[in-house]
Amino acid sequence: MTLSPQIAAPLESALNAKGYETLTAVQLQVIAPETAGRDLLVSAQTGSGKTVAFGLAIAPDLLGDGNRLPTPHAPLALIIAPTRELAMQVQRELTWLYGEAGAVLAAGVGGMDIRTERRAFERGAHIVVGTPGRLRDHITKHALDLSAIKAVVLDEADEMLDLGFREDLEFILAAAPDERRTLMFSATVPRPIADLAESFQHDALRLVAESASEPHADIEYVEMVVRADEREHAVVNTLLLYETRNAIIFCHTREAVKHMAARLANRGFAVVALSGELTQAERTSALQAMRDGRARICVATDVAARGIDLPNLDLVIHADVPGNPDTLLHRSGRTGRAGRKGTCVLIVPRHRRAAVSRTLNAANVRATARGAPGIAEIEKLQREMILSVADAIPAPSDEEQAMVGELLARLSPEQLAAAWLRAEQTRRPAAEDVSDEPVSAASSKPQKKRFDDEGPFEPREPRASMTGSRWFTLSLGRKQRADPKWLLPMICKAGGVSRRAVGSIKIGDAETRFEISADEAEAFSAQIARNPVAEGNVLIQPAGEGSSSRPAYAKSSGYRDAAPAATDSLDNWASASRRPAAKPDYKKPDYKKPDYKKPAYDRAEKSGEKRAEPWADRRPAGAAPAEKVGYAKKPYVKKPFAEKSGEKSGYPKAPPRDGATKPAYDKAKPAYDKAAKPKKPKDAGTFVRKKKDLEPRG
Repeated sequence: MTLSPQIAAPLESALNAKGYETLTAVQLQVIAPETAGRDLLVSAQTGSGKTVAFGLAIAPDLLGDGNRLPTPHAPLALIIAPTRELAMQVQRELTWLYGEAGAVLAAGVGGMDIRTERRAFERGAHIVVGTPGRLRDHITKHALDLSAIKAVVLDEADEMLDLGFREDLEFILAAAPDERRTLMFSATVPRPIADLAESFQHDALRLVAESASEPHADIEYVEMVVRADEREHAVVNTLLLYETRNAIIFCHTREAVKHMAARLANRGFAVVALSGELTQAERTSALQAMRDGRARICVATDVAARGIDLPNLDLVIHADVPGNPDTLLHRSGRTGRAGRKGTCVLIVPRHRRAAVSRTLNAANVRATARGAPGIAEIEKLQREMILSVADAIPAPSDEEQAMVGELLARLSPEQLAAAWLRAEQTRRPAAEDVSDEPVSAASSKPQKKRFDDEGPFEPREPRASMTGSRWFTLSLGRKQRADPKWLLPMICKAGGVSRRAVGSIKIGDAETRFEISADEAEAFSAQIARNPVAEGNVLIQPAGEGSSSRPAYAKSSGYRDAAPAATDSLDNWASASRRPAAKPDYKKPDYKKPDYKKPAYDRAEKSGEKRAEPWADRRPAGAAPAEKVGYAKKPYVKKPFAEKSGEKSGYPKAPPRDGATKPAYDKAKPAYDKAAKPKKPKDAGTFVRKKKDLEPRG
């Protein structure tokens, strides 16, 4: 199928193989006849197919009239992207687009082995894709030759300026030949982009495919108003409500990304994190896990807001609401790409409603306001999904028929249905409890707890009665930083119960106790009997089996009262007044002074010198006293009083030969020529005798 007569044959074949039936607006504009050979300044919204667009735009410069590229030597095209992920994605897109044309691509991005990149440049490449900083390093060290460049493309140029790459861009563009083509692609064209275009483009043609201020028509925006302390609960329930194949959650900071990813992983979601602190290998692995289906949720900072194209990404959640319309549109643009439908949910704390409303108005976005989905709504949806899954179960095959018959002989149909239902419920994360206050303009202000004449603050309705409940233990506590916020979902998932069946949770140093209501205790006990190990190798067992019958925190609190009796209520015992036990009398033992003999004063030991033994101890028995040797007979003289006497230590001097004597020293001073030295004449005007004499002397 012919897409356009302006497209080269190998590129059109690649587009047809990829399933392209029509081209997007920006792709049609860049290959129009009036754009041939001209510099382009293109602004189009994210997700409009800009990568394929500039790949088609530079094809005439690379291929010419032929359909195959020559043997690679120096690069012919240079693509500059702001982030590593976007650069690698551009490389993947151009690889399949120019595959039949025989193109060789090489990358130069930060975080990768620079030696491998240099070897790729030495082997030769037609197209080089990279980030500004790494490309400048290669050019500075003469590893990348730009002398044959015919086209330079700046992808997401506004983002590169925001990240502080202006100097690097100016250096790279100045190193490229003047007769090249320069194509700038950006979602918006602010003043700095226009200035850069005027400096490095020649008579550039401005193309506006779609206004960057207009939202995607294929994205539905939802403003979910919640209490500030229920933001994470709203994120969990939103993921359960939409049940999308892939979703991405945006947070402001790296710490927020790690925290959110850990909370979702504890609740049973397949999640990966993506932030600037990860290495390139870790970021690539996270994106590949999303593409392979090993992970369904990606928690990321704004590093993933531009250029990242994840397949089947139908949901974008702003856990931290963006502060400007550009960030909102770029984040939301990760979904609704290439004609697919998508949903964008903004988790808005009540005190931020006014600021979010201004951001939505500035971005020309209309969002539907609603409250966070509650437990009842999630359970109703999951019930319908479970029934739909049951309707789609095929009949047993011939290989399964024998096993099915054996199961029916042992279990009733009700038992089999209950077992399958429990398995489905355990597989799905439990919903979180959120307040169901109606969304209104009055609720945009934070609600403060006040104690005044109107009475104390009324708490929410407590859980159902726990009369006859049973207690269980978890093999972790305060030392492992146990928190009820993530212990509760773990308990619900391990025992296949809802959160309303869980009563008090008492965290100790190394053990946590929790109670299960009477109507769910039997099923919970049976579930953990089959699988007592929860996520993270946490052991769950009934209280009293291998664990203390009192909370672990009482053990470390310093109290010594006895454990409660079996007939006592644990709540009554825990809340009773407990006093420290009296300390036993302690008798201090008598002190016995150790024997100590003070050593004799040793002058040599005090001064640091080596102590010599007496001469009589070292002399052989019966030997005569040794003859004293004078200084002149010693091989080396070190006179002890040389410093005071002025004598010089050293080897003795040899006696004069043949009786020669040293001539007497003549103390008379040598005669000096006392003739007057000629004086150097002074130049006129160079010396002033007095300050008042300012006239030069002639």
